[in-house]
Amino acid sequence: MSNTQRRRLFKVAASAVAVTLGATALAACGSSDDDSGAQSGPVSLTYWTWTPGMDKVVDLWNKGPGKKDQITVTVKKQASGDTLVTKILTAHKAGKAPDLVQAEYQALPTLVSNDALADIAKNVGDVKGKFADGVWQQTTLGTDAVYAVPQDIGPMMFYYREDLFKEYGLTAPTTWEQFAQTARALKKKSPETDLTTFSANDSGLFAGLAQQAGAKWWTTAGDKWQVGINDAATKKVADFWGGLVKEGAVDNQPMYTPAWNKALNTGKQIAWVSAVWAPGTLTTAAPDTKGKWAMAPLPQWSQTDNVTGSWGGSSTAVTTDSKNKDAAAKFAAWLNTDGDALNALAKESGIYPASSSAQLSGAFINPPEYFSNQADFYTTAAKIAKTTAPSAWGPNVNVAYTTFKDAFGAAAKDKSDFSAALDKMQADTVADMKKQGFEVSE
Repeated sequence: MSNTQRRRLFKVAASAVAVTLGATALAACGSSDDDSGAQSGPVSLTYWTWTPGMDKVVDLWNKGPGKKDQITVTVKKQASGDTLVTKILTAHKAGKAPDLVQAEYQALPTLVSNDALADIAKNVGDVKGKFADGVWQQTTLGTDAVYAVPQDIGPMMFYYREDLFKEYGLTAPTTWEQFAQTARALKKKSPETDLTTFSANDSGLFAGLAQQAGAKWWTTAGDKWQVGINDAATKKVADFWGGLVKEGAVDNQPMYTPAWNKALNTGKQIAWVSAVWAPGTLTTAAPDTKGKWAMAPLPQWSQTDNVTGSWGGSSTAVTTDSKNKDAAAKFAAWLNTDGDALNALAKESGIYPASSSAQLSGAFINPPEYFSNQADFYTTAAKIAKTTAPSAWGPNVNVAYTTFKDAFGAAAKDKSDFSAALDKMQADTVADMKKQGFEVSE
């Protein structure tokens, strides 16, 4: 896509910049034509991030490659999620955004549409091969521009109580049809036990499941956005889970509550569709079941498929306000591709790296302590990560996610039509984009 097309795609009608998340109203996107603003002599960069222990990781740069290149990075700890995105947009409006920011993949289009992120393709394009195609694609937004370097990812997988599966005569499902059959078989053998729950309090889970099914929620055609949140792939996922909830084959209660923790810890729920970071959550939610769980690839929609979705993950981006974009891009590439940096990120920050080579080295040689019974945990995780499906994010993910929680939350509680809730997501998202002045094709 040419620079002109990118600029037209993200051009909106409003003239003022709105900094509340989702009100993404700026005149252009990207900064591939911008001067890097590089200066001679020592360079000082500021990095906004929420990752714990990042200051210790950055110390490696400041004492090593950064010192040699006279580039010093200072970490400024921030809140995560929508709070950080709003803060970045506020700072950018005043022309005072930091040089580097940590951004979740789904937040990139919002930041790009506000012209807050620089195109660093000429600086980091050569590191593309270090990441799975589906992961790298999330930082390009389907164009030839590169708006960030992948940092961590959340490939999805299936977790289950190995001991209770054996007790109930169940096997880990390899297809979603088998998953449904397993849920029903468990209910017959133990009516008070649920295979898992459908939770409407984390939109990322549903987005990842739709992604695995082949959904493309936001795409572009020429200089217009196309929104397909209620496309056939996502409808299939919604109808599948809605059917299981309606018949009572799975629970309909939200995750991350005391009741959910208790269900996992006591064996009332014996499986969880989650991501690679699940061991950390299970350690807190179900401490009494340590060593009793196993991990397997996500069930597939057909026996011939081999693909997973992504739940979570973030990147390192350079802002258009930076006066030293070249130096900032050099640091972003080092942080997410250098072996020492990645090992430090794993040790100090507990992340699962986006870099494919790092997924089988350093902190990922031995399994998580909670899964000490599964020696091949990270070997299996790395294989799964390579199958991550491409995602398609847009400039108002927050609106879609908010509607999901409201509409699907009500549908799950009432055991009503999930397809209608999905149509509500589609309608609200399109209406918001048009309100903000984005060009949307019908």
